[in-house]
Amino acid sequence: MATIPTEVPIPFSEPPYLQGLPVPWMTPQLREWQQKCRAFITEHLTQYAWDWEKEETVPEHVFGDFNKHNMLIPSLPAPLPVKELKDAGIHDILGVKVEDFTYFHNYIYGDEMMRSGLAGPPGSLTTGMAFGVPPIIKFGNEQLKKRFLPDLLTGRKRTCIAITEPDAGSDVANIRTTGVKSKDGKKWIINGTKKWITNGYWADLSAMAVRTGGPGPSGLSMIVVPLKGHKGVEMRRLKVQGQISAGTTFIELDDVEVPVENLIGEEGQGMRYIMTNFNHERLTIAVGATRQARVALSAAFSYVLKREAFGKKLFDQPVVRHRLAKAGTLLESQSAWVEQFVYQMTTMKKEDADVALGGLTAAAKANAGMVLKECADCAVLLFGGSGYTRSGQGEIAERMVREVNGQRIPGGSEDVMLDLMVRQLGKNYERALKRLEQSSGSKL
Repeated sequence: MATIPTEVPIPFSEPPYLQGLPVPWMTPQLREWQQKCRAFITEHLTQYAWDWEKEETVPEHVFGDFNKHNMLIPSLPAPLPVKELKDAGIHDILGVKVEDFTYFHNYIYGDEMMRSGLAGPPGSLTTGMAFGVPPIIKFGNEQLKKRFLPDLLTGRKRTCIAITEPDAGSDVANIRTTGVKSKDGKKWIINGTKKWITNGYWADLSAMAVRTGGPGPSGLSMIVVPLKGHKGVEMRRLKVQGQISAGTTFIELDDVEVPVENLIGEEGQGMRYIMTNFNHERLTIAVGATRQARVALSAAFSYVLKREAFGKKLFDQPVVRHRLAKAGTLLESQSAWVEQFVYQMTTMKKEDADVALGGLTAAAKANAGMVLKECADCAVLLFGGSGYTRSGQGEIAERMVREVNGQRIPGGSEDVMLDLMVRQLGKNYERALKRLEQSSGSKL
């Protein structure tokens, strides 16, 4: 469906469906929701994002404003947990019924949340809902859901996902934080550290990876662990290169007592739960990084159309156009790949998508980071000295460079993601080949 743009977008600034070009998945209903989504996010987030990132904290009322309008719910993976949402009194999101919500709504929302180019302000709002709540929804038993989901889904309490440790980042199986049952068997006693935990500083509780068994992945479990104000929990913010307002946190756990009923799902199944959760996280990162790349490259494009050097506009220099073309080609290819994933996530069964798309999603996340780096580098070089300065017209280029590694590392670092893709493709091929051989043999 083609749409008529209300303004002329800067080249590379918007995905095709917002440039008036036809795309196969866009419907009038999705377009209407995108417009409502942009209006709300612009009013409550985008126009303030740069100031809040400089202040290093998003005001508390913003979290409340988003929750009041159910506007953190779209960060959950589709299809949404309809029963749990309706039990919490949540029936629609900007007019779209929760049962009609698809991954295309996820995609539109994620893209709009990143229109400032900064990951920190939106990350401070959505990370807990997007990645901390799903394990409880997917794997928690009924008592766990009833105890925690009403407060989490409505925003009365905040959460986070707590996986990474000082010595266990992408190597999840090496997690050392331990959970040992008390003598009376009623509590988990948790000891260890978590590092680089987004939103941790403000979180009332976390979905935490804990070693409740022996070494390796089979010894891991997931437990809902209280954080803010809980005895034995110490938290401090970490100053990182980008996304500062997202509240990256170091957490120390010293004999933290947690009811055994806070176990998510089954003991020893933590690794499976974590890996399943990663697919949504990585696709979310890919969507956000692709929008950030648009912000960086379109800023550079706009600048070279105005800036003059050597007696003519920078845009008239072939070397400048070549640099824009190279980055833009990579960007539009990545954008199309993301939309392909969104379509597949919308049409495939969850269990099939987890197997078939897991490695590819990791690669899409890794590639999004590489494309963002290319576009951010292009912007800095074309802005020249202004792009190396933290103020003035080139500030956006300098800022975007500092955003790059916040997308290349979290959710699984780039090299690990690329290797994961190849390994999983190999495993899927061998598994399919074996099934084919067995099927052929049975017919003989």
